[in-house]
Amino acid sequence: MQERTSGGSERASDEPLSGLVLLIDFGSTYTKLVAVDLDKGRIVGQSQSLTTAETDITLGLMKGLRKLEEAGMPAPAFRHRLACSSAQGGLRMIAIGLVPELTVEAARRAALGAGARILRSYAHKLSPAELKEIVGQEPDMILLTGGIDGGDHHVIIHNARLLASSSLSAPIVVAGNKDAIPLVKETLGGRKEAHFTANVLPHLGQLNVKPARACIRQLFMEKIAGAKGMRNAERFVQRVLMPTPMAVLRAAQLLAEGTKRERGLGELMVIDVGGATTDVHSVARGEPFQKTVVMRGLPEPYAKRTVEGDLGLRVSAISLLAAVGEERLSEFIGLRNLNLPAIVQRLATHAGTVPTTAQDAAIDLGMTKAAVRLSVERHVGTLREHFLPEGFCYIQQGKDLTRLPTLIGSGGPFRHLQERRQALAEALYRPENPFLLRPRNPRMYVDRHYILWAMGLLAELSPTLALKLMKDNLEEVSQ
Repeated sequence: MQERTSGGSERASDEPLSGLVLLIDFGSTYTKLVAVDLDKGRIVGQSQSLTTAETDITLGLMKGLRKLEEAGMPAPAFRHRLACSSAQGGLRMIAIGLVPELTVEAARRAALGAGARILRSYAHKLSPAELKEIVGQEPDMILLTGGIDGGDHHVIIHNARLLASSSLSAPIVVAGNKDAIPLVKETLGGRKEAHFTANVLPHLGQLNVKPARACIRQLFMEKIAGAKGMRNAERFVQRVLMPTPMAVLRAAQLLAEGTKRERGLGELMVIDVGGATTDVHSVARGEPFQKTVVMRGLPEPYAKRTVEGDLGLRVSAISLLAAVGEERLSEFIGLRNLNLPAIVQRLATHAGTVPTTAQDAAIDLGMTKAAVRLSVERHVGTLREHFLPEGFCYIQQGKDLTRLPTLIGSGGPFRHLQERRQALAEALYRPENPFLLRPRNPRMYVDRHYILWAMGLLAELSPTLALKLMKDNLEEVSQ
């Protein structure tokens, strides 16, 4: 396994690093538990049960705890108990900005990096019809941006006035033109819960998404997690730290960068296939490496996440079929004469369905391959030819990941499928579409025991141990 020396840093713990740690993911389909012994430096237990967010989220949690108790780990034994959550759709956000390719895109990146699922993005001045649509989507949070510092301030003020006049109760994170902030505060003050942070795009070509991400995460911990049924779990969980996708992105970045005491793997991509979404995380610069290629668009974040809410294998199975099409999905599955509409309807309705026959396994494999192919196509950068009087060049938008050295598959399918390499290989470069900048020849691994999310949480206590456990858990599937 190729490694590199890290520039990462070890964070000190507030408490002595000893005892048992319980790590919990309240997922859209399953509630997953991982137990880690800090003294022994290893994982000592895992369990999962169907998530019961629609009734009482602690019911599924208790089933998982009973399984650990049967293995000799009763709940009181855990000194630390940390959780992440994507239950009930995870953190559902609306992004509002000025120009689609600029502040709107910056807002999307800030929200996605914070682990949110973007319901929809809006540009320019909101219309009454768009405001009605936003209200109808019942978002958990709104990210309001618009204008570089010193630039246009009319649009963000207009949009703030519309939001203030609405029936929305979701908190609003404002991260736009600093010159407009006083009037936006006056507009929203006393009418909506508003939180103000630094502009996500202070200057053209300069992203500043970290303050907005931090604000979103803090609000998630304080308000959103509780609103989604987490209050009942408080006697078992010390803190719901972050949305699950943020935990995976954090784990991916740790795995790439390493710590002062443990080397990371270098640039990588993680494809996390789930029941509701397929998330792609790349920790890579992705800059052009050929003289004939010119970069355009906003700078790409080194640690980037995209989420595809229409590419899940259970909750979103119907939308996956719509995105792929019946004929193409049949090709991925390798079987004909299937009643795919009826099959995906059953999977979406019964999210806990597990394959019991060869046909079931082929359907899961085919859906996983389709989710991997489409999600990576949407994540990576593209090239297009541009002709000049002196000749031609290529315009690159997004990341060039063709030279990426490491590709990792995570999620339930990569834990259970037999043909994991086939599924992961759908992410690779294809000569018939050379303008999609997908990885050409990476070493391929799977998250064997599905622990990346848990290690993103464990990094709060011991980044080096989390990194070591991730590296030990990876299983190469290139051969």
